[in-house]
Amino acid sequence: MRHRSLLIITTAAVAAGSLTLSACGSRGEDSGKSGGEKTVTIGLDAPLTGDLSALGQGIKNSAELAVKTANKEKTVEGVKFKLDPQDDAAQPSAGQQNANKFVADDKVVGAVGPLNSNVGQSMQKVFDKAKMVEVSPANTAPELTQGTAWRSGKKERPFETYFRICTTDAIQGPYAAQYMYNEKKLKKVFVIDDKKTYGKGLAGTFKTEFEDLGGKVVGTDHVDPKEKDFTAVANKVAKAKPDFVYYGGEYPAGAPLADQSKQAGLKGPVVGGDALFSAEYIKLAKKNSEGDIASSVGAPLETLDSAKEFVKNYKAEGYKLPYEAYGGYAYDSTWAIIQAVKAVAEDNDGKLPEDMNETREKVVEAMQGVKFDGVSGKVGFDKYGDTTNKQLSLYEVKKGEHKPVKTGTFQD
Repeated sequence: MRHRSLLIITTAAVAAGSLTLSACGSRGEDSGKSGGEKTVTIGLDAPLTGDLSALGQGIKNSAELAVKTANKEKTVEGVKFKLDPQDDAAQPSAGQQNANKFVADDKVVGAVGPLNSNVGQSMQKVFDKAKMVEVSPANTAPELTQGTAWRSGKKERPFETYFRICTTDAIQGPYAAQYMYNEKKLKKVFVIDDKKTYGKGLAGTFKTEFEDLGGKVVGTDHVDPKEKDFTAVANKVAKAKPDFVYYGGEYPAGAPLADQSKQAGLKGPVVGGDALFSAEYIKLAKKNSEGDIASSVGAPLETLDSAKEFVKNYKAEGYKLPYEAYGGYAYDSTWAIIQAVKAVAEDNDGKLPEDMNETREKVVEAMQGVKFDGVSGKVGFDKYGDTTNKQLSLYEVKKGEHKPVKTGTFQD
């Protein structure tokens, strides 16, 4: 695969201006050209309805903001971008259908998403067969980029078309384990997961690291995330008397599990991954969310100079829902596709190839060399398609809000 180095884009170029573009948002024209410009579409797949819609809507809004910025700044001369958001409702079958829809549309150059790792698995083959790039702001399951044997050290990239902006559970779980054991000095844990790709994998990496450190796992169990009554599991937790619970799963089940476990007698916090890092978790668990801890990818956006323009412009757009945990990563995922498109055009006498199949293939090649200063920090990809930004953060619920308590990188 040919690698191409790109000029590093400054923060001002990534997220400049107070955006007031009502006329050049994500809808655009349906025709291939508009006023001498060629219109290309970026697909977006996320849960826009259902229990995880707060995260999905933040992803959609942030991707839309990137498209608006690119059109306003004329980032790619002669190209106008359009966003096509599709709802997967956090269901792998719906994600696969959306992937097929994007591939069948000869104006779609690439796709952003999805949120869920199991949905990502259902989409990868579709995009790979079509040689279309996919950039996820939120998938964290290691096997998506490093293959099913990654735990044994045999890493093999399964799909050349798949990239992600966020770091993986291979370091997210252990990072939390180190914090709880070394800094919180809590030695006994009850581990629960939802048996899904993300939750099971995250809980597994946490458990391995915690035990390696000398911690004791006093119990394990699984829950059905479609349920909301976890009384039986909560009673098991209370009986085992752990210092805390680690939950591998998402906030719609994690919050009631935390609430019910504490009602049953759990004295310590519930700890989990980035899928618990949402204001919705606090709304659902209410006062029993206090003290709970969630890890998340990257550094807190509010602490990054590179994110200031994004935060300002997101607010200026008047979006009804916040950008949530993955907004900055969705912006950067979209911007990465835009930069890859720009590289292809510059390498083709300033215009994209007429054949969309050729354009898609060249965008995949260009993506491997994309580098820029993004909202979430420095954006770039390693040989597996994983982000080169390995930062992580931990947040604790204090007085009804997630407050950052630690930012750094996992130490082997």
